[in-house]
Amino acid sequence: MNLRYKLIVSDFDGTLRQSGGGISDGNVRAIQEFGAAGGIFALCTGRMPSSILPYARKLGLRGLLASYQGAVIQNIADGAFVRDSRIPSADAAEICEFLQADGAHIHVYDGNDFYVNKDDDFRRWYEKTCAVRGILTPFDVASVVREKGVSPHKIIVVSPASERERILRAVTERYGGRFYVTTSMENLVEIVMRGSDKGGALRYLADYYGIPLAETIAIGDNFNDLPMLRAAGLGAAVENGEEALKAQADFVTRTCDEDGVAYVIKKFGMGDLV
Repeated sequence: MNLRYKLIVSDFDGTLRQSGGGISDGNVRAIQEFGAAGGIFALCTGRMPSSILPYARKLGLRGLLASYQGAVIQNIADGAFVRDSRIPSADAAEICEFLQADGAHIHVYDGNDFYVNKDDDFRRWYEKTCAVRGILTPFDVASVVREKGVSPHKIIVVSPASERERILRAVTERYGGRFYVTTSMENLVEIVMRGSDKGGALRYLADYYGIPLAETIAIGDNFNDLPMLRAAGLGAAVENGEEALKAQADFVTRTCDEDGVAYVIKKFGMGDLV
């Protein structure tokens, strides 16, 4: 089959993953059919590597996987990192001190580990959702970062949804010129190195596979997905996504609970739908 789009890169939470958890049989079948026809399906997520790698393997994906917004790109087969972008330790400690002054719940991610400075409902929610376990530190996680010399892939603030915009503005004003600051859910603000966004990850994957950007599709639901929707030949947003993202997408597909990813694969990847 002569595929018009040869590479499809999808976000995970809120896009491929159903709101109640798991990946639907319809999405699994569509991904497998696309692969059998010669297409490449890849995941690009804000999750940590150990949280997303089992899903990639369960789907039978091969090649590369992007996590931490693209700060890490790794081989699915052996888990080896081929891209490893980290925030310098001194900068990370400074960021954590700034966030601590606001009383923030902070996660600091280092490879397949993450440090968390509050043992609360946010911690329990995150660990259950992502099937990971954090390393509890004192509230002053900045000191831990400094003492251990941690150069993290990502730092996030977990907050009530009502606080997200205030925190996002404050962090962007302070650090937006030096780092990439974004949001991936209604209660998360994320900080990674500049250039470690999903658009950069999509371009890396396209170059690795030798596929022109015009022949790529990106699918997402939140603001952190916008760089890859802009970079791709076709940018698709799920119906349950942020309104601002949908307004800039080339196509709005069905929700994550209605096999929105499968619909994009069939309509544009396979050309099965009119």
